[in-house]
Amino acid sequence: MHVIAITSRDNGFVKELRRLARETNAYRRLGHVWLEGDHLCRAALARGLRPATAVFSESFWPQTPIQWAQAASKIVVLPDALFAEISGLESPAKMGYLLPWSGQDSVLRPGVPTLVLDRVQDAGNVGSMLRSASAFGFQQVLALAGTAALWSQKVLRAGMGAHFGLHLVESAQPQDIAQLQLPVLATSSHQGQFLHQGNLPWPCAWAMGHEGQGVGAEVQALASHWVRIAQPGGEESLNVAAAAAICLHASAVQATPQLG
Repeated sequence: MHVIAITSRDNGFVKELRRLARETNAYRRLGHVWLEGDHLCRAALARGLRPATAVFSESFWPQTPIQWAQAASKIVVLPDALFAEISGLESPAKMGYLLPWSGQDSVLRPGVPTLVLDRVQDAGNVGSMLRSASAFGFQQVLALAGTAALWSQKVLRAGMGAHFGLHLVESAQPQDIAQLQLPVLATSSHQGQFLHQGNLPWPCAWAMGHEGQGVGAEVQALASHWVRIAQPGGEESLNVAAAAAICLHASAVQATPQLG
């Protein structure tokens, strides 16, 4: 293992980490994703991913499990105060990984159960929806332009490791949806069968839209199925992440009879 100790906040590597931890789209410019904290790091390793660099705080380094250190070819140790300065968390973690990232690798896969995000802007909602997609057997997420950056720190934390079990495609356009070669399902408050009464196609693509505006007109035009979610309590609408969880679960149950 090659271990490097860095103490200067003006070091180029430290400046890059700071940008990755604090700037939403920095990973697109710098070609790396910053995973802060043992939960995300362990989730990445469990999916067979290998970091380019492992970063540990000075106090944590002596007690670092050997498998966490050996996962990367390069190790950087930072003073605790410097690690805390880089961190975007209220309670800074003691370790992190740098993963290589290339948007060019994210080629859309036809025929794969997919969640389509149409300008969903809240990072917490996006991360939660990725978790639901992974949990319910949707292997791909297609994020249209205007959706929160999938590999931003807030989405990563809300996703809790779901990213590493999904094929993620960003900055897509509505016309790209046709390449999925799948029936497209969307929710509505006034048209279509109730979700619990309908026969849902599988595999399929579920389209979830902007928190305030819903699915845009271009995506609406591509929808082959419209469904309504029964709300006996009488609320006007559901949070988009809650609606996604309900719809994706319904598809998973129908597609896997033993779950029903």
